[in-house]
This record gives sequence, C-alpha cells and structure tokens, in this order.
Amino acid sequence: MTADIDKVPHHLAIIMDGNGRWARARMLPRVAGHRKGVSAVRRIAYACADRGVGVLTLYSFSTENWKRDPEEVATLMGLIDRSIRKELPEFQRRGVQVRICGRQGDLSAEMRQTLEEHVRATEGNAQFVLNLAINYGARAEIVDAVRSIARDVRDGRLAPDDVTEDLFSDRLYTGGLPDPDLLIRTGGDMRISNFLLWQLAYTEFYITPTLWPDFDEAGLDEAFQAFRGRERRYGGVLGDAG
Repeated sequence: MTADIDKVPHHLAIIMDGNGRWARARMLPRVAGHRKGVSAVRRIAYACADRGVGVLTLYSFSTENWKRDPEEVATLMGLIDRSIRKELPEFQRRGVQVRICGRQGDLSAEMRQTLEEHVRATEGNAQFVLNLAINYGARAEIVDAVRSIARDVRDGRLAPDDVTEDLFSDRLYTGGLPDPDLLIRTGGDMRISNFLLWQLAYTEFYITPTLWPDFDEAGLDEAFQAFRGRERRYGGVLGDAG
C-alpha cells in the first residue's frame, strides 16, 4: 500500500485539551480558556468540512468533567448551549448534521432540549457530520451497549450467537458512523482519556503540544500531512492488498 497524497481522514476525532493551561499561562481564569476554545471549535469544524472530512467527533464534555468546580461546569454547559444555538443557520447553510453521543439523561432539561432540537433540525443535512461527545465516557458507552444487548437476549430478540462485532458497534453511541481514521490530541498528553475505546482499535494517532485554543488550520494540515504518510495495515503486513 502506498500513501495517497490527497488523502484526508473520512472520520476525524479530536481530544480538545489545553484550555485550562492556555488560560493559566496568561493568568486568566479557566473559563477564559474555555471561551477561547469555542472559537477553535468553530474554526476547526468548518476547516474540516472544507477539506473533505466526512465526520468530526469532538470530545466536548466527559463523564469525569462533572468532578470539576460547579461554576466551571456551568460555564462549559452554557458555552456548548449558546454555541450550538448560534451556529444553527450556518449549519443549515453548509449542510452540517449534528449528532450527539453520550449519556444525555444526566444533562439538564434545557440542555437536552437544545441538543434534541438541533439534531432534529439538521438530520436531513448530508455534507458533514459534527458529532459532539457530551457527557461521554467510553467505559459507560460499552456498559450501555452491553445492557442493551443483554435485554434483547433476555427478551428473546437475540440469541447469544447473534452478537457480532458489527452488532456491538451498532449499539454504541456512535452506531451508524465509521470508526475514526485519525485521532488528534492537543496539549501533548499521551493518553486517550476514556475516549472511543472500542472505535479507536485501528485509528492513527497524532499528538501535538499545541494547546487547543491555539490549534488552527495550519496545525490541522500538519496532522493531515502526517496521516497521509501512514501505512494503515489493520493487522496485516506491508504490501498486503487488504
């Protein structure tokens, strides 16, 4: 297999790390970093769409983030809510379909309503999928998928031998989406932080020290250039046809 110089990942996942460090370096409150990070989300999402990426999954709020200061959590939720509302006209113009993955039942009624409205309003859009991982944890996702399958086996809708990798994938929050081709993590940490544990089995990783608020189109293009140089063998050896 040879690298395709025109190749971009069809599905890109990003762990957006570094908002707090960005703010601390400027002696600003952490919430200032989150506000700056929202600008980076907008910039990178539309840059991905312009470059031909089909699906962008953003780790927006994890199940562990509830442990943070309540004021910071409230700010994060407010930023997500206002940003989604503000962008709806642009989503419609660009054909952006909004999807949500995570345990939405733990969110406020107002937040759930906002998310549900935007999912419904954009479900017919087909140019680009923006998949927001909100109240997301990969272990929780796997547990929820197992519970769903176990209920179907208990009720006779499935036999144990009917459970395949494809069926399991369909029961995840990302059901219907392809696995990510590339994961970008900003901020330099070398871990996946309970993100897409099942889906990342053969994903290429790109770690950059750039903090999320500073991540821009040039950084995105560098990540894509690195991706183009990767040989994706899926457990095979160099030169295999598949």
